[in-house]
Amino acid sequence: MPAAAIVRRHAILPGLGLSVAIAGLAVLLEQVQVWLFGRPWLEALVLAILAGMALRTVLRFGPRYDSGIEFAAKTVLEWAVVLLGATVSAAALAAAGPLLIAGIAAVVVTAILASYGIGRAFGLSHRLALLVACGNSICGNSAIAATAPVIGADGNDVAASIAFTAALGVVVVLCLPLLAPVLGLSPLQYGVFAGLTVYAVPQVLAATAPVGLISVQVGTLVKLVRVLMLGPVILTLALRAGGDRPQPAHRLVPWFILGFLALMALRSFDLVPDVAVASLGRISTALTIIAMAALGLGVDARVLGAAGGRVTAAAVMSLAVLGGISLLLIRSLGLA
Repeated sequence: MPAAAIVRRHAILPGLGLSVAIAGLAVLLEQVQVWLFGRPWLEALVLAILAGMALRTVLRFGPRYDSGIEFAAKTVLEWAVVLLGATVSAAALAAAGPLLIAGIAAVVVTAILASYGIGRAFGLSHRLALLVACGNSICGNSAIAATAPVIGADGNDVAASIAFTAALGVVVVLCLPLLAPVLGLSPLQYGVFAGLTVYAVPQVLAATAPVGLISVQVGTLVKLVRVLMLGPVILTLALRAGGDRPQPAHRLVPWFILGFLALMALRSFDLVPDVAVASLGRISTALTIIAMAALGLGVDARVLGAAGGRVTAAAVMSLAVLGGISLLLIRSLGLA
């Protein structure tokens, strides 16, 4: 092994090890919630970034940790996005029907544009507004994590968007089932509504279970279709980031996006065994938690506090718009 590679490996170990330790603590805290309450109110991914931020606020780490923290926040996160592609399959799309699929895509695109406009109106930066928009409109933390390296978002922006969209995600899971009778939604309609508005797949299950099995099944399917929009959206953002100047292909389309799309295609053609899909999904989740811990370690909590009110207001307004667009789709398709 070249001497430079050995030196680099040793240089990243302190920061990477610290990130892994914080990620392990976050997973443990999530399991404690399951033991106490039957479900995790805050996911390990969120806990990792909060724990990293808290540790960074209390302690002052020397420069020997910097390269490892940067490696975990960038390279580890990119590999997590690649492996995420193996968990997404387009095989179930045909069963959903072309109109519903087109409607879901239209909702995602419209919600991203509306959320971005709302974020900018509340004074958020271009990158932070994009993160909030993609998180709200596609799949919450995973979309934020995948979008961040493409648009060059820093740790403060990622932490702010994840922290507040995560908090909203918990509120949505608790309150959404109460809206089904208020809005006069059938179990099928409510499943579509939950699949379009709830951030994460596990949260969709939690939000639809109180209404019924049909809601669970439909909500999960709609959510998976919504997750499929992550690839095209990230690819579009990557192409737009190239600007007007000619750019090499590898600069226009980041390698990890190509990897995501390649694994998604293999999964769609049943070339990835189910047992491998489950394992790759767990690895992707673990790598994402480590990356979030590293992002937390790079965040100045004072910067997050300064942006908190504006981010919260933008996220709440964006979620309200997403809910309205979703209801409009349900009514226009005449779903019974």
